[in-house]
Amino acid sequence: MRVLVTGSEGFVGAHLIAHLEQSGDEVRGIDREHDVTSAASMREVFDEFRPEVTYHLAALTHVGDSWQHASEFTRVNVVGTQRVLDAAHAAVPASLTVIVSSAEVYGKVLEEDQPLRESFRVAPANPYSASKVEAELVAHEAARVRGQRVIIARPFNHLGPGQALTFVVPALVSRLLDARERGEDEIVVGDLSTRRDFSDVRDVVRAYHLLATLGTAGEIYNVASGHDVAIREIATQLVSRLAPEVRLLVDSTLLRPSEVPVARGSYEKLNNATGWSPLIPLHVSLEDVIDDVVARRLEG
Repeated sequence: MRVLVTGSEGFVGAHLIAHLEQSGDEVRGIDREHDVTSAASMREVFDEFRPEVTYHLAALTHVGDSWQHASEFTRVNVVGTQRVLDAAHAAVPASLTVIVSSAEVYGKVLEEDQPLRESFRVAPANPYSASKVEAELVAHEAARVRGQRVIIARPFNHLGPGQALTFVVPALVSRLLDARERGEDEIVVGDLSTRRDFSDVRDVVRAYHLLATLGTAGEIYNVASGHDVAIREIATQLVSRLAPEVRLLVDSTLLRPSEVPVARGSYEKLNNATGWSPLIPLHVSLEDVIDDVVARRLEG
């Protein structure tokens, strides 16, 4: 199958391309060399390659950065989605587009609402998640007005080798390694009480591929492990593994506004449609992140 991946050089994009190529697909990836917010640029890509499936990953994704750059998140995440869908419809109207949204769209939720299902209301709590809700609306409109084949994936948190050091798990690993090398006995951290549903990125991209082949156009699917874990629990495991002498000090000035306290997703709908379930346990993901961060430090 001929497939296009936007955001191909990002954390998830690199893993997705590797998985698709191993599955026998003909893959083209595009990243910053093609501006997804440019109608002309997207039309050129789609006219030339004419993909049967497009995985739209290109986006700004860091929640913390979205508070300072809300308009840019809207431009890239919403306008970019519109341009990709427009170009796909014009060049290959029968093709399928998998739009990667985010479980952040659910916003703040109560424990009794967990696990979150796709039918639960959306209530974005930050500019990033607001942009993802708008991108979903763009996709729904494309499907409603012109019958475009679109599937929306809502991944919960994911981790694995290759993730940027600005994200919580590789950031903790890097800072603990720094503290160990410098002989420091403490590091300052943000809120560790939040609970998140983590899946390994390699499980996540497998879900995207299965959705493209077995999912139903027009539907929304969570990609989740079905379990939540406190960031503190992950941090404790990493401290024990890397720097047992280091203490974690919470700095209230590092806490984000409108932090979502807990999120746990149901993957029942995804499982029913595709047979997907998570395969890689958290402790394996953490070890792989450690190995990856160590290797990057040696290379750099």
